[in-house]
Amino acid sequence: MSTKIRVSLIGLGSMGTAMAHRLLDQGFDLDIWNRSPKEMGDLLDKGARKVELRDALQNDFVLSILSNDVAALAVFSEDNLALAKTGVIHINMSTLSPTASQELALRHQKHSVGYVAAPVVGRPIAITNGKLLMVVAGSEKDVQKSKIVFEKVSAQHWNVGEEHSKASLVKLGVNYNLIHALQAIGESVALVEAGGVDPSTFIEILTHTAFTGAAYAGYGPMIVNRNYSPAGFSMALGLKDVKLIEDAATQLGLALPVAPVLKNQFEAALKDPELKDLDWSAIAELTRQKQAD
Repeated sequence: MSTKIRVSLIGLGSMGTAMAHRLLDQGFDLDIWNRSPKEMGDLLDKGARKVELRDALQNDFVLSILSNDVAALAVFSEDNLALAKTGVIHINMSTLSPTASQELALRHQKHSVGYVAAPVVGRPIAITNGKLLMVVAGSEKDVQKSKIVFEKVSAQHWNVGEEHSKASLVKLGVNYNLIHALQAIGESVALVEAGGVDPSTFIEILTHTAFTGAAYAGYGPMIVNRNYSPAGFSMALGLKDVKLIEDAATQLGLALPVAPVLKNQFEAALKDPELKDLDWSAIAELTRQKQAD
């Protein structure tokens, strides 16, 4: 980057922290802000600057990766958006409900703040490795200006139109498929294990030809080896996404027959003290528990 661009990042969970490192590695000057106290030493050592929220809203681009609707709506309140610099563009990389995404779009428009809904697809390692995918929606002008960021932090992005809620809906659709994959991997692994077959061999067979997607190749070994910590994506966020998916389907007049089953799985996992803090793929252990019972 011939002239460095200073951007802000709001939200330093596992995804946000990985994104902060990616931005620094790609040559951006970076301001960071988190809602709660957090150790930021490694980022500060790399050149990031810890700022207050008011100051974070003064750069040309503000990226956010927040955990849910409540957090996003609280941080980007009417009062806070009124503090933003003229011409700033907020690139919202969080997985939110379509309703929250539209509400945020209205707030940003009211305060003349650019807004691009840009939920990301991938775990923290995908950000680090430059393999992150993004689904974006917003005005053509804002999306075009934001490409200087998209092209540095993602492997590919898809523009699904100007209606911000569409990006959220597409991301929820992706996650719904992924959640099905987690449950399917867990059930099939439990099945072959019960029959005395080495589950590692089974996953090798499964991902060689039949299912070569990243979900099977990535999560399969994690489930086989019970390698669920540290959590790349938490169990609580898995339940949040299932609920968002159900709500979105209801608003569209659609019934998803398997959604209640998947919601029950996440609710059960969150009640289990040994599973609740693990990666969301640990829902596979619920099927293994039933086998043991």
